[in-house]
Amino acid sequence: MTGSIPITEASHSTGSQREISVGVALVPLMAMVLVAFLVIGMALPVLPLHVHAELGFGTTVVGLVTGSQFAASLASRFFSGRTCDERGPKRAVLLGLAGAMLAGLLYLLSLAFASVPVVALAVLLAGRAVLGAAESFIITGATVWGLARVGAQNAGKVISWMGTAMFAAFAGGAPLGVSLNGWGGFGAVAAATAFLPLVTMVLASVLPSVPAIGRSDTDMLSVVRKIWMPGLGAALSSVGFGVILTFGSLLFVANGWSPVWLSFSSYAVALIVARMLFGHLPDRIGGAKVALVCLLVEAGGLVLMGVAASALSAAVGAALLGFGYALVFPGLGVEAVRRAPPDSRGVAMGAYTACLDLALGVSGPVLGLLASQTGLRIVFPVAAAIVVAAAPIAGRLMRQDLQRQI
Repeated sequence: MTGSIPITEASHSTGSQREISVGVALVPLMAMVLVAFLVIGMALPVLPLHVHAELGFGTTVVGLVTGSQFAASLASRFFSGRTCDERGPKRAVLLGLAGAMLAGLLYLLSLAFASVPVVALAVLLAGRAVLGAAESFIITGATVWGLARVGAQNAGKVISWMGTAMFAAFAGGAPLGVSLNGWGGFGAVAAATAFLPLVTMVLASVLPSVPAIGRSDTDMLSVVRKIWMPGLGAALSSVGFGVILTFGSLLFVANGWSPVWLSFSSYAVALIVARMLFGHLPDRIGGAKVALVCLLVEAGGLVLMGVAASALSAAVGAALLGFGYALVFPGLGVEAVRRAPPDSRGVAMGAYTACLDLALGVSGPVLGLLASQTGLRIVFPVAAAIVVAAAPIAGRLMRQDLQRQI
């Protein structure tokens, strides 16, 4: 059963009640993701500035530090998905929160070597790697936990709403991180990164767990073969997200615009609004159809940022980018869930989100190198071209869905 089945007037009341029950089931998980991802949101605008201005490294290294988190997430996605399937998503989330707390402690340790920038950078990279693995366990666990509570027929809502909580944390975390950095430097951000996961562990521990599926006979490669196409589309479309993470604050600093967190928050607020208003559409009319339209909106936002002459126009571009990407990732995620074996949904979601990590891990250093050679603005139209390359994939998924319905 999919969300594309028409809703009759007689079923409208039941559908509304079901919508409410889905929301009630997901709100505690969203709250947990919100608090957990504040630790990542706080560092988004601060970390590139810390590496560039305080440690003295160039844009290539900035891209490496930003991308290292996602490279570590990529390496741990399958393990986090397997942990969800075999030991339960609650266990995966708790392990992730413990890792996030350790990452904050490594951030703090890096400050002890500030006089030796290379050593400080190495410790910081270790912290980013641990945080990347932790993020993988938290978001994969929360998503699988949500699917277990409300059913795979609501996959679009689960992916959208977990992502909404995550980006709400990004939106609130960016100005919070800048404020903490202004008050106590990067050390204040590091301390908060260590403390917030501890608070979230208390929330996660009291939520009711769901049974683990147990060891599956489905091998990992067969799962990847089923979801590779929506995964590739997600990877290409996620390059825009990577540009905001790595170069959003640097664009503002290079042009003397303020506040430097405006691109992050504009992106994240637009994404949240889009998912709140239209998050039901992938389940209802088809994920590939929604993704195809929204890819073009995302690319348009990137182009606008590349030619922006003011902080306002750059923020509008970031908002368009966020609004478009908001439904691309859950739209293609619905297609991945529909193709995944029911007993391997944790592995499937790990594989799908690994495509996001792959895009972010590669695009940061590569676009950083490009920026160092040709200038910062060039990365935005280049990223737009990469995003548009996902459109034929969405079109092919649409045709497959139509053939399946015939």
